Amino acid sequence: MATTTTSSERDRSKIAGYTVSGILILFLAVDGSMKLAAPAMMAANSPPLGWPTDAGTFAMLGTLTLVSTLLYAIPRTRYLGAILLTAYLGGTVATHARIGNPLFSHTLFGVYLGVLVWGGLWLRDPRLRALLPIAG
Repeated sequence: MATTTTSSERDRSKIAGYTVSGILILFLAVDGSMKLAAPAMMAANSPPLGWPTDAGTFAMLGTLTLVSTLLYAIPRTRYLGAILLTAYLGGTVATHARIGNPLFSHTLFGVYLGVLVWGGLWLRDPRLRALLPIAG
């Protein structure tokens, strides 16, 4: 049985999607900017993840984060940005799993962010909801 969606439900969904995406974009922009602006502070405050702690590594990670986030923030490239962010966040999950960090607080944090990446798009784009429906 098909369900109908009212205009106000679509509006609320779109507002929620933009809110989720906006908070995520802000968080990732700050994270990427800090990796570029203060690599020494990031290295000092990072747990030993097995990555080199030089400025070049943090510059690479910060650039990847900011470019992917920027692509996600631009409406025409939002899906490319979401795919790149998903890949980047998958690396964070693998890194934390490899060193045995706690599952729910560290290892799955990238999964939580990935859910927000796609959840924000899903809430605001009816085409994505049609492609990936949630059975009710």
